[in-house]
Amino acid sequence: MSTLDILSEDERFLVRTVHDFVDEDVKPVVRELEHSNTYPEALIEQMKRLGIFGLAVPEEYGGTPVSVPCYVLITEELARGWMSLAGAMGGHTVVAKLLLEFGTEEQQQRYLPKMATGAVRATMALSEPSGGSDLQALRTLARKDGGGGYLVNGSKTWITNSRRSGLIALLCKTDPDAEPAHKGISILLVEHGPGLTVSRDLPKLGYKGVESCEVSFDDYRAPGEALLGGVEGEGFAQMMKGLETGRLQVAARALGVGRAAVEDSLAYARERESFGKPIWQHQSVGNYLADMATSLTAARQLTLFAAREAEAGRRVDMEAGMAKLFASETAMQIALNAVRIHGGHGYSTEFDVERYFRDAPLMLVGEGTNEIQRNVITRQLVRRGGLDA
Repeated sequence: MSTLDILSEDERFLVRTVHDFVDEDVKPVVRELEHSNTYPEALIEQMKRLGIFGLAVPEEYGGTPVSVPCYVLITEELARGWMSLAGAMGGHTVVAKLLLEFGTEEQQQRYLPKMATGAVRATMALSEPSGGSDLQALRTLARKDGGGGYLVNGSKTWITNSRRSGLIALLCKTDPDAEPAHKGISILLVEHGPGLTVSRDLPKLGYKGVESCEVSFDDYRAPGEALLGGVEGEGFAQMMKGLETGRLQVAARALGVGRAAVEDSLAYARERESFGKPIWQHQSVGNYLADMATSLTAARQLTLFAAREAEAGRRVDMEAGMAKLFASETAMQIALNAVRIHGGHGYSTEFDVERYFRDAPLMLVGEGTNEIQRNVITRQLVRRGGLDA
């Protein structure tokens, strides 16, 4: 059975459309854009026209909603062409889902129609310079300003699309004295304005083209209606739910990078000859290809299993963590093996495998490091009483 057989006919058409977009429009230009670290404006505009930014937005708001498995496969297709394009829509989708599940009607009406078309693109602001994966230790503070709004001070780092986003879901403390700490955390829906500064673009090994920045808040004023859902202290639980989607998206990105590396390696191994025969016929190279294809297939099935559970409305923090952990480790190993198969060409910027090798590590540490994923999985195993409980 084809992987696409799990989708509806309309969803299969959309995945194939994105597949063709990648082959016809992304692959011919990605190497030049990536090496020059150029923002892919024209490709982003094409993604808008394809409805990529409305995949989590209901039709009533102008979106093109798809199932979670379809979302995963579309993300994989984008990352197969260029992982940065998948990153450009990842946080945006999480914010859309946060608005749908927790936002007030006014918040949904304000943002979702523009998010559906990509006219407003959204991102999340979680990580801080001193906090890393420990989100409960965040220091960005939002204090009541006496007029019903908030005065925000603090800083965030590794915020993708922060220069070009019209909406930022900011995780912050509204009650720094709360016990336990997560009860004092809220999400504010903030827009660019006085007091919000994107201070610098961070230099990166890979994940080029789209910006990842430091963002600072210096007496930034947010209105009271910016509080997601209108209730303080719910932000940590809200964001943990959102990160289930985020981790599935990172797993799908890893699938795309791994798939591109497998496809390039297979093509190269069939064309390249040494000692009078194609190199895939040499056992060492053939074994690499076999392992790469097997592990990628397993990673896709694990990710789609988590996606189907999410589509059924079940909690998937453990399943999404497993998918993100396994798919990202798999992509990293596949990328390394792709370099080995290509030999000296694998180290050359004239071939794409060096880009896969630079992009793959992001999935190991993004959306919660794999060390954190193992902690999440273990806690859920204990809490659920095992895998089948």
